[in-house]
Amino acid sequence: MGFQFSLETVLRVRGIVEEREERMLQQITFEISQTKERLAQIDAEITGLDAARRADVLKPSIGHNIHASYGELKALKQSREDQRAKVEKLEQLRKRQVAVYEAAHRNREMLTDMHDEKRNAYESDMARREQKTIDDNFIARRGHC
Repeated sequence: MGFQFSLETVLRVRGIVEEREERMLQQITFEISQTKERLAQIDAEITGLDAARRADVLKPSIGHNIHASYGELKALKQSREDQRAKVEKLEQLRKRQVAVYEAAHRNREMLTDMHDEKRNAYESDMARREQKTIDDNFIARRGHC
């Protein structure tokens, strides 16, 4: 009879839950990375727009172009604020998800440790039984000779 762990199904389920929570954490981290990247792009666009506007200061311009430039700058700044707010929300979500993942990890690890202890006890018992059988066979052979 092979080793059987009565909580094998629970261990498998906890492993699946842990993996799901880890994937969720990775997804949140990826979104944070993308949002920060978009924030850097917006900052670069604002810098470029400011530089272009300063370069055009001494050139004769149509009021409509200047107004459009300020409108674009305003939209970029609003977008930057939206992205910063999104990063803050995602960071809070990430912190909560880290706690959820760590709890799932601890739950799975506790059962894994229990599984390992039971397996080690089983293997030790099996080794002891095998050694006893070998010893009994040896004594039986020695007794008959």
